[in-house]
Amino acid sequence: MTGTNRGSAMRGARERARSEITAAIKDEARRQLAAEGAAKLSLRAVARELGMVSSALYRYFPSRDELLTALIVDAYDAVGPAAERALAEAAPGLTPVARWTAVCTAVRAWALVHPHEYALIYGSPVPGYAAPQTTIAPASRVGQTLIAIARDAHRGPGVAPPPLPPELREEADRMAADLAPDLPPALVVALVAAWSQLFGMISFELFGQFHRVVEERDAFFAHAAGRLARDAGLVLHRE
Repeated sequence: MTGTNRGSAMRGARERARSEITAAIKDEARRQLAAEGAAKLSLRAVARELGMVSSALYRYFPSRDELLTALIVDAYDAVGPAAERALAEAAPGLTPVARWTAVCTAVRAWALVHPHEYALIYGSPVPGYAAPQTTIAPASRVGQTLIAIARDAHRGPGVAPPPLPPELREEADRMAADLAPDLPPALVVALVAAWSQLFGMISFELFGQFHRVVEERDAFFAHAAGRLARDAGLVLHRE
């Protein structure tokens, strides 16, 4: 083996080792999230459980906030693709309401399997933590998937979002400019309202507010998700 090849092999081995250690740190941090919650996440505790000294762990994550950010981005980059796959796999010819419901169902399914990661990104803010700019793009993936459904529906006949009250028109223009400049401001407002209600509904289920209230939760969710799409105006004339 030449010196160049030997150097490349060594770099590759170091990168693999670093990747494995980083994954182990994040896995242990997720276990702590499940046991203690994000507010009690501790680099020292993670290092102790992994048999590392704290100074060694700091080479991978210099602070608790950097570790939290990595976990948050991982969570968004898991639920986002779940939504995107559901849209990509939706059968041709489905109505906007059916496509919307398929995406919402995929998001709920991910949340039910990953409740602690869901709580990290959609639950109570972690005291003292401010999310950096690097979380914005991953956080937008579910919303952008829902906007894509609205965009396709808007190209067809009959999409009519609820009218805006006068006091909301300036804010609606700002929201549309930020989120979807090609869509009517009234539709963007309706989408933001539906998006927030979707996660409110999932949170109610995960955090126990539906206990002894909703028993047939799959059927209830499918109906309610479809209702959100209809309330946003994503109904074509043929539906």
